[in-house]
Amino acid sequence: MKKVYIAALACSLSLFASAQETFDALQMSQTELRGTARFQSMAGAFGALGGDISTLNQNPAGIGVYRSSDANVTLSLDFNDSKTPNQSISKTKFNAQSVGYVGAIQLNNDVMPNLNVGFSYSRQMDYDRRYKGCNNGAPSSITNYTAAYTGEWTPTEISQRSDYNPYYKTNAPWASILSYNSYLINYQNKKWQGLYGEGTSAYNEFEVEQKGHKDEYSVNLGGNIINKVYWGIGVGIVDLNYDSYQYYGETLQKAYIANYLTHDVEIGSADFGFENILHTVGTGYNFKLGLIVKPVNELRFGFAFHTPTYFDMKDSFKSNATFAMSSSSYNTYHGTNETGEKGYYDEMRYTLKTPWRFMGSVAAVIAKSAILSFDYEYVDAQSMRICDSRGDEFISTTNNIKNSTKASHIFRAGAEYRLTPNWSIRAGYSLQKSPVVEAIVNNMQNVVTVNTNPTYEFDNDIQYITAGIGYHINSFYFDLAYVHKERKSQYNAFAPIVYSEGIEPNVFSEVKDNNHRASLTIGFRF
Repeated sequence: MKKVYIAALACSLSLFASAQETFDALQMSQTELRGTARFQSMAGAFGALGGDISTLNQNPAGIGVYRSSDANVTLSLDFNDSKTPNQSISKTKFNAQSVGYVGAIQLNNDVMPNLNVGFSYSRQMDYDRRYKGCNNGAPSSITNYTAAYTGEWTPTEISQRSDYNPYYKTNAPWASILSYNSYLINYQNKKWQGLYGEGTSAYNEFEVEQKGHKDEYSVNLGGNIINKVYWGIGVGIVDLNYDSYQYYGETLQKAYIANYLTHDVEIGSADFGFENILHTVGTGYNFKLGLIVKPVNELRFGFAFHTPTYFDMKDSFKSNATFAMSSSSYNTYHGTNETGEKGYYDEMRYTLKTPWRFMGSVAAVIAKSAILSFDYEYVDAQSMRICDSRGDEFISTTNNIKNSTKASHIFRAGAEYRLTPNWSIRAGYSLQKSPVVEAIVNNMQNVVTVNTNPTYEFDNDIQYITAGIGYHINSFYFDLAYVHKERKSQYNAFAPIVYSEGIEPNVFSEVKDNNHRASLTIGFRF
């Protein structure tokens, strides 16, 4: 029987009840292509253009381009299809995507002709999706993974009794406590082992449902200098609300299970599953600075940088495990265990600093009837930080972020052509490179998770293909946009374990999201 009990990994792989880790921070730091219909239809390549309310969240210098006041609202309808190799689930959602106002103040000054102020609400990220899948013939078990990081803790220390609650009486990993009290890990010869060994066959299934959003409320001030240099500054207040339900279960034949009376290991069958429920809320703030330089009327350059969003966060979480075991020496025994005090939610407060962002843009205006625009954005994922509620940094988490992430590069290209004085057509493309290092993508590196949930997911490259039309007459305008988002993610039920003799493999699955969005913006300039 192959036993996996690597005490040396216990410190680096412990799943304590604590703040979020690397891939949680990445998920909370995500943004996506959203905003006005004109902004979306050109794939967000507006960093050197301005004159659109969505630039308040991108390059705040765009507010300086305005010569008149503007107010608009954007509505959208999303159709999302999430696929694993053997399952597909579709969801449809309608929402108000953005609302904004820019007030232009004419200064009648040759040096600074106008000073503008803007207010906007915009949805930065929609987390809603659901996917599930299964796998017959898994190469390992989550129980082996749990046994590996349980380390030097003894059964006495993590055993639940009427007068002793190990969740609060020890610093042992909560997942170890839950697993041991559900007969999912065994203690033999002073070493921990899982249920999967030589000759074991495994079937697993998983389900993930995510809900929530990240919204930003922006206040911006900007203007222009001799109609050549446009500047802007902005403050953003960000509201985050995220819910996650995750189920992971396994059915093992010829499993190495412990007799619940003698605790001796026997060959039998095991059927078990974990449910993990997480609710996260956060409020944060950020600052943005930007410039647009127009050396000639046909050419513009844009520059912007965003500080991190500094979040105050709160997680509420709980888990439970159900199990059924049987062997030739006894009938099936089964049960349910819950974390904490009778399965009540536990809470954790902490702070999160999202990545720094830097943007460079160039745009050309051709014959006063066409626009070509290109943006590049650098996202410093390694600058993310997670701290406790007093602001003290979790050093081990910082090291994990540095070892697991790299800078993300976002490329955007957009075009607009004026068919008539009233009608315009638009198109765009955007590519967002993954911030995850190749060793993680290829399942060659240990990954740390927290609380009782060893599951983690991350995005590979994301691309957008966009198109749209616009119409304006007098002060009124409306824009329509179509956005196709293609995202490939990797779901990992638990991490691989890398040790000197080799790698204990993990269970993972590709998830493909195809999102189709239609957006309508109605606006009025005055």
